[in-house]
Amino acid sequence: MTSAPAAAAASSSMTVARGPSDADTLRRNRILSSKLYFDVPPNKVPVIYSDSYNIAFLGIEKLHPFDSSKWGHICQFLMQDGVLDKIRTVEPLEASQDDLLVVHSELYLRSLKSSINVSIIIEVPPVALLPNCLVQKKVLFPFRKQVGGSILAAKLAVERGWAINVGGGFHHCSADRGGGFCAYADITLCIHYAFVRLNISRVMILDLDAHQGNGHERDFSNDSRVYILDMYNCEIYPYDYEAKRYIDQKVELKSGTKTKDYLDKLDSALKVAKDVFDPELVIYNAGTDILDGDPLGQMKISPDGVAHRDEMVFRFAQDKKTPILMLTSGGYMKSSARVIADSIANLSTKSLIDFYSPQ
Repeated sequence: MTSAPAAAAASSSMTVARGPSDADTLRRNRILSSKLYFDVPPNKVPVIYSDSYNIAFLGIEKLHPFDSSKWGHICQFLMQDGVLDKIRTVEPLEASQDDLLVVHSELYLRSLKSSINVSIIIEVPPVALLPNCLVQKKVLFPFRKQVGGSILAAKLAVERGWAINVGGGFHHCSADRGGGFCAYADITLCIHYAFVRLNISRVMILDLDAHQGNGHERDFSNDSRVYILDMYNCEIYPYDYEAKRYIDQKVELKSGTKTKDYLDKLDSALKVAKDVFDPELVIYNAGTDILDGDPLGQMKISPDGVAHRDEMVFRFAQDKKTPILMLTSGGYMKSSARVIADSIANLSTKSLIDFYSPQ
């Protein structure tokens, strides 16, 4: 006969055993019922953008070094240069509560109804004093639109070979914790949607933002379907030593790293990655906070070095015949938007992406 404590333990064990299965079923049903995947006409290019991405209210956005209209500036430069016709870009839908619950807990999402919590996550203290309805509209809604863009980008990448979300890359946010200007885990969400809707089982994250991508590292800590190559300045935020344990291929750099050394290390890292993992999708987190002069990234990479970096990554995916989606992630100088636009134009010039031919 089982003792009462033993019976309780057995019951608890049974509940734990059933829990993941129930959670997986709920997650799958949420993904299958989501409206974030939709058919995109062939005359559109796989560049995802919305004017809603940009954050501007009462000048408070100027209190963070991030250019909160960077995403719009990127598109403006591409249009001015005749590289991109805005009418051919794809506008995503906003990620709904149900969409976000695919990864995030209800407790975490409820925490975002506190302006104080949001102010800590986005590192703008005065936001704590604002009514949360305003914070939702002016800060979190733009982020949720970008999340929708990242999720849709995977579908377009698989269909077209490549896609660029002119936003996203919130790599410090995990399922239950935000930080570093990242309120939603768009990379984690994007991958889970791809697993279910695109029927793929191997994803590589190439995180080349200056900061460690601790959010997605925590979320996929025990998931062999996801291979993470993270190349970052180890002397700056977030100092997440636990998350470092979950990086499959870690390339740690120092403050002041210069262009040649950076590109040499990237070349070596990509050669290793090419041989050890065979992805069905590459997610490229292309932060430009590696630029010389960036106040947070603290590295010394030239604009040409950023363009060369992006070209190397897209060529890596092309050589492996693997779809790639690019997220713009961090970049804390006004010049970042120009550098990103020039790099995207270079990818087109080098025929690594194609803006001109209807699919």
